[in-house]
Order: sequence, then structure tokens, then C-alpha cells
Amino acid sequence: MKWFLDLFSSSLGKKILMALTGIFLILFLAIHLIGNLQLLKNDGGKAFNIYAEFMGNNPLIQIVSKGNFLFIILHIIWALMLTISNRKARGPVGYANPNKKSVWASRNMGILGTIIFIFLVIHIRHFYAEAHFGNLPTQMYDGHEAKDLYGQVIFWFEKDWYVALYVFSMIALGFHLWHGFASAFQTLGLNHMKYNPVINFVGKAFAISVAAGFALIPIVLFFS
Repeated sequence: MKWFLDLFSSSLGKKILMALTGIFLILFLAIHLIGNLQLLKNDGGKAFNIYAEFMGNNPLIQIVSKGNFLFIILHIIWALMLTISNRKARGPVGYANPNKKSVWASRNMGILGTIIFIFLVIHIRHFYAEAHFGNLPTQMYDGHEAKDLYGQVIFWFEKDWYVALYVFSMIALGFHLWHGFASAFQTLGLNHMKYNPVINFVGKAFAISVAAGFALIPIVLFFS
């Protein structure tokens, strides 16, 4: 047990945990986007409400959901610990000239992560909390009752400032994934000169697709 605690209290251990939690969150984002795309169906919210009702009441999904919150918290904690550790390693002077070869996203992961965290707090308050603890009206679909979360989504996506905040946050998420995807594989040692170009391509394509997919939803709903 001591070696385990020593490993994950070290700088390498923190990076490994960051990578593992990051990969889990990457998978979550992909699944979450597929579900949210139901919002674009022209059916008055039926597909999305049925999907949300299933996700909110399936025991297995709820276990994964709680685990997702845990991984988000762990990801944030170890990110802060790594940031503090790196600043201490630099000393009081710090780096006068940051590495110009590193991409902008890699030098500003802390800022990007902070933007995403603030957005998550707002997002959870307006949607997750309302879906689980709020008094949303219900709709009947084929004899089954489901909360009208679609109506809650439309309520917020009719506000221009909220759509702007959402899109801005998705841009930050895209840059975060742009560096984080490939970085996670590198940290876990799952990189090779032969496959690195493929990993980098898939990571960048994923970052663009996920960020654009999430950002597209409020834009379409706002203008429609």
C-alpha cells in the first residue's frame, strides 16, 4: 500500500491519474454529445426527454454518473497539485521565456480548465440539478411520463448571453482537448514514433468535433 501511495503522491503519479481521469472524461464527452444531439430532432423534444429520463433512472448509468463526478473532482485536484508542484520547481524567478515550441493550449491548460470548471458549475446548476431535484413539468410519451428537460434547455438557449457563454466554453474545451488527448496517451506510455501521428490526428479531430458538436446545439436552437 505504501508504494501505491508513494507513486500517486509523486509528480509522475499525479500525471498518470490526470491521464486516466482525462481519458474517462473524454469517453464521457463522446457519449454525452451523442445524447445531446437528440435536441436537434424536430419532434418537440420527445427523443431528448426519453433519453434524459432513461439516463436519469437507469441504476447502472447513475453509478457511472456518480463516478464521473468523482473523476472530474480528482482531475481538478491533481491539476491544481501539478500546477503548484511545477511552480515550486521553477523557483521564485520562474521562466522568463516560455518554450516557444509548445502550443498555446499546453501553456494555458490551467486557464482553459478554470473556464471549463466555471461553465460546469453553471451547467450543472441549470440542467443536472433541475432534472434531479427541480420541479420540472412532465410529458407523456407512449404511456410513459418523462420530465420536460427539453423545455428547460430551450428556456436557457433562448438567451443570447447564455448561448455566447456556452459557445465560448466549448471553444475552451476544444483547446483543452487539443493538447490533453495526445498528452494523456503520452503520459501512459501509449505512444510510439510510428503511431504518434495517428494519435495526434485523432486527438485533434476529436477536439474539433466534440467542441463544434456541443457549440452547434445552442446556436441552432437559438436561431430556430
